[in-house]
Amino acid sequence: MTRLKQWIHAFRLRTLFLAVATVIMASGMAWHAGEFNSITFILAFLLALSIQILANLANDLGDYQKGTDTTGFRQGPGRAVQSGMISPAEMKGAILLFIIICILLGLALVLNMVNQIEWPSVVILILVGSCSILAALFYTLGGNAYGYRGWGDLFAFLFFGPVPVIGTWFLHTHTFSVQPLLPAVSLGLISTMILNVNNMRDIENDRASGKITIAVKLGLKQAKIYHALMTFTSFICLALYNILYEPAPCYRYVYLLVFLIPFSILNQIRNKSGHQLDPYLKMTSLSGFLLAAAFAISINI
Repeated sequence: MTRLKQWIHAFRLRTLFLAVATVIMASGMAWHAGEFNSITFILAFLLALSIQILANLANDLGDYQKGTDTTGFRQGPGRAVQSGMISPAEMKGAILLFIIICILLGLALVLNMVNQIEWPSVVILILVGSCSILAALFYTLGGNAYGYRGWGDLFAFLFFGPVPVIGTWFLHTHTFSVQPLLPAVSLGLISTMILNVNNMRDIENDRASGKITIAVKLGLKQAKIYHALMTFTSFICLALYNILYEPAPCYRYVYLLVFLIPFSILNQIRNKSGHQLDPYLKMTSLSGFLLAAAFAISINI
């Protein structure tokens, strides 16, 4: 494997779909409101990609440092540091590079609108951006990594749902509103569903390494019920959004057909475990991306 391919492998490209889905969804709503800004969209898109890559690199290093990938129970694709493709020192350098990239993109976003908002809003944006970077880092890094203490689902929901969707809406419109809340919750739940599939797949490995996840706490059978509840709630949130904000014409509901994918996944995973669940990570991530894109198109035609 060439050096470039090794780093691309470490970036985990299949996880990037949902990262940009939040920006697409919020930008679609901003377009519908007549407040779309192309520079904001590009910068937010790049920032979402960079934060997700940062999270993936930090997760790779953090799991290696804690021995999570060396229990013999791992079911997913091999990790870059654990497999020896990338050294811990190189990974630390890449993490630092992406922290800098995230900071620069975040500052560019703020500077793009600094003359159009009040200073308290600027401070809030900087704090939210800082928290997003910290959340990406400390999922598995450090002695108090929240991903090892059962908090991963909550952080995935917040930082891949309400925070980026409502944040991107604000970057476009310069106003806070409850309107993007339901779509934000829906996408946050899909993000949590991705993590839940990952944790169901790795449930034995996580138990062996002492990593506490919701799936480990619930057990595989109950984790699948939890997954079903999130799927139906995500659907209800978006259907309710249409009823409240886009009741007509009827074709604006068509994007909800994308939920055929996560509903189909529910049926397919009923009797699966371990590595058999791995394909559904990509499918769930892709469904979130398709849903956001279809949503953005549907409300604007």
